[in-house]
Amino acid sequence: MPEKVLVTSAWPYINATPHLGNLVGSVLSADVAARYYRLKGADTLMVSGSDTHGTPMEVAALKEGITPKALTERNHAKVAELFRRWDASFDNYTSTESPVHKEFVQKTLLQIEKNGYIFAKDTQMLYCEHDQRFLPDRFVEGKCPYCGCEKARGDQCDSCGKLLEPTLLVEPYCIICKSKPVVKTTKHWFIDLTKLEQPLIQYIENNCQLPTNAKNFSLNWIKEGLKPRAVTRDVDWGIPAPFEGAEGKTIYVWVEAVLGYVSATIEQCQRLGQPERWREFWFNKDAKTLYFVGKDNIPFHTIILPALLLASGQGYNLPWNVSATEFLQFRGQKASKSQRVGIWIDEALEMFPVDYWRFFLISTRPESKDTNFTWCSFADKINADLNDTFGNFIHRTLSFINSKFEATIPAPTKIDADDQTVLDCVKEKVAQAAKEIEDGWLQSAANTLIAISRAGNQYLNTKEPWNLMKTDKEKAGTVFYVSAQVVKAIAVVCEPFMPRTAQQLWQTLNLAGAVDHCKWADALVPVEAGHKINKPTPLFHKIDPDEDILDGQLAEVRAKLGSK
Repeated sequence: MPEKVLVTSAWPYINATPHLGNLVGSVLSADVAARYYRLKGADTLMVSGSDTHGTPMEVAALKEGITPKALTERNHAKVAELFRRWDASFDNYTSTESPVHKEFVQKTLLQIEKNGYIFAKDTQMLYCEHDQRFLPDRFVEGKCPYCGCEKARGDQCDSCGKLLEPTLLVEPYCIICKSKPVVKTTKHWFIDLTKLEQPLIQYIENNCQLPTNAKNFSLNWIKEGLKPRAVTRDVDWGIPAPFEGAEGKTIYVWVEAVLGYVSATIEQCQRLGQPERWREFWFNKDAKTLYFVGKDNIPFHTIILPALLLASGQGYNLPWNVSATEFLQFRGQKASKSQRVGIWIDEALEMFPVDYWRFFLISTRPESKDTNFTWCSFADKINADLNDTFGNFIHRTLSFINSKFEATIPAPTKIDADDQTVLDCVKEKVAQAAKEIEDGWLQSAANTLIAISRAGNQYLNTKEPWNLMKTDKEKAGTVFYVSAQVVKAIAVVCEPFMPRTAQQLWQTLNLAGAVDHCKWADALVPVEAGHKINKPTPLFHKIDPDEDILDGQLAEVRAKLGSK
């Protein structure tokens, strides 16, 4: 039986277009993993969806003067199409508006209530007398009571990562009218996280796959004391709360969105006509569930989601790994569309081919600390790694075979020590890249890919086959036979990172089928002597590293797209 792997990425709020930092921490990282596991032969599903409910969408809709549903439908279609253009290989990219999702959430919460983990109580909430409405999470801002950040939201402080309640904010104000709210009593339903503290600690401490940042953050969060958390809200836009007496209330978005990983799997298996197959990913204890998120999403995936799954009593698999990136900053600043700080995923595609971006983002992925985007760092990665190292080795190998050996892989004569050394190096690097991907070190894996082409370049420079052609064409042919094997390995290993480049290379090698339908092990299956290849064309082109020029190009793109 093939290995079962469920790959997920954090559900993006679609009140705005994601920026590059959003993408690399979730969808792009998940896609690299999913593509790798498919090549490995695992039974793989990649699921996620648009987080459409809750106050972020209500606030955005209010600002535009349209309904949340209209905004949801428009933005979901736009974001789903953008992810397709980024070659994200979702099996199911759905929405929290999905009927399957709504039904699953309501059913699960009723089960959790039945199991004694959800209770109702009167609570104090902020209320705007001017707008005559309660102010849950995103409808209220103020100072963070923990770190003093001036613009903490009612649900979370982005500066220190603490989850908040609106009443905890210092000097709160309504984001609609800016007036100071009053405190009123309202009834809400809560999940009692205190009852789940010990099983959560046990899960986190015993999970060897969790990266250090996720494990330490989660344990520290629990040590500060778990408290009951509200699962309902006084907002109109959302999934109706199923509890008796909760008419007019909806489910808090942080509860229902994380349950979407299960419902998206159910929905996909229903579409495939295999309505029970989803259980293989969620109850088979040998199955792996991988989550790719930004560090601000850690507690939702290491504490909240496991708590809900444990409280349901159904025996769900808990997250096997939560790969949480640090932040991608832009010239030392946090992304902000209003202040024109950052690059958004639609803008990026207008500037350079998608594989340029995919490789850059993964090869500089902020895995252990925040990283900083500059045009200089981007140009250096493209020009030095992709063009001069990766592309140069491939192009001179295939061009030489095309022009000097009638586009036919030459037959090797004697494989000498240098030949065997490079072949052994490639074998080692292919295994290394696989381990790095499985361990969640995608940045290292991307740079291991470049190391394969670097080894190929060094081999060519050592053997100098262009000179051998003058004295010993057969020996030169052996060099290009060996180099062709390196190119074949690169074609397979680069597929998770740069799928279009991989397919172009696969077609140039004139290999059967599509590269994404082959196996990871095929990287080391030799291309036979006598095999005909197609005429190669350059895979990449250098870009101008001048920051003023690239800033100007970005400004032109924003004018074209009407970016605000």
